[in-house]
Amino acid sequence: MSLSDGATAWKNDPFDPRRYDAGDPDPWLALYLDHSLPIDPQAKRALLLGARSWSRRWLFPVSRPLVFLFFGVVKVLRAISPRYPNLNGLLHKSIHWGLRVFGSPECNTLILRHFHVGTELLAFMKANAGIDPDLVKTVPLKPLTLKDLEDNVFLQHDLNVFNFIIELNLALRAAGKEIMPPERVDFSMISDIDPEFERFPTGQLNRIDIQTAVEFYTPLYALMLPRADFMRASHSLQLDEIVGVYIGRILGTDYHMSFVKNGHPLVAMSTLQAGYRLMMHGLDCEAMHGWLRVLKRRQAAGLPLDPRDPTGGPELD
Repeated sequence: MSLSDGATAWKNDPFDPRRYDAGDPDPWLALYLDHSLPIDPQAKRALLLGARSWSRRWLFPVSRPLVFLFFGVVKVLRAISPRYPNLNGLLHKSIHWGLRVFGSPECNTLILRHFHVGTELLAFMKANAGIDPDLVKTVPLKPLTLKDLEDNVFLQHDLNVFNFIIELNLALRAAGKEIMPPERVDFSMISDIDPEFERFPTGQLNRIDIQTAVEFYTPLYALMLPRADFMRASHSLQLDEIVGVYIGRILGTDYHMSFVKNGHPLVAMSTLQAGYRLMMHGLDCEAMHGWLRVLKRRQAAGLPLDPRDPTGGPELD
């Protein structure tokens, strides 16, 4: 059942198990039923509806060469003028306009969710890293409407991540500490994320999936921001592994590292790959956040945080 059409009959729901045909199994149904990644059901549904949509199957591959060419032109322009133009305000307004006019409800849901997920992941690490949380400053980002995105949300998201890593490590070095498992892990900031988002537009043009939208807006991001801002945004997409390591040190288990697939930033990837890595970044964050929700429930049930120790043994909590 799509967020777009509001259908209720199971025959119109592409992920209803009753649609399963052993002679013609649907690959998207298989991925929807698969639970190898602890992703929020709403987020998984929205992602898969986009993956099987017309725009992802046709518009994305057809337009990608043109987008790639445009991106190449932008890189040349930015090599000539790395600082100007600086149209950050216009960029965020254009993102708002584009998502409102063309973004599917699934696309818009995933984009707004991402900022909530990122805010909670940073808050989790800050609370459990063993340093004074006041030494690490981040701006909580929890937009509920597409209009909220105009408030510098995308750029602030990148600043949050880099400032967090720098300030956290400065505080740890000053205290002569490393991140270690606390006596009891604090999961209080990790929620099931079910915000009251605005009712997203469902017009005739609101059919663009998130991957196609990301591919289109990435070169615009490079064009409208100074080169330094775009490079920072691009490199931030590879910080998932660093975040995963920090979370692993807090939890005392690296089980979740099998979810992180975006590559370590010490070996930087080309900015021309930013669209794909942005999708992987969203997937990594959803998986890590989903795993923390699982562990929060395990802690509440008195179970060890490491699922490889299901019978007991030394517990972190």
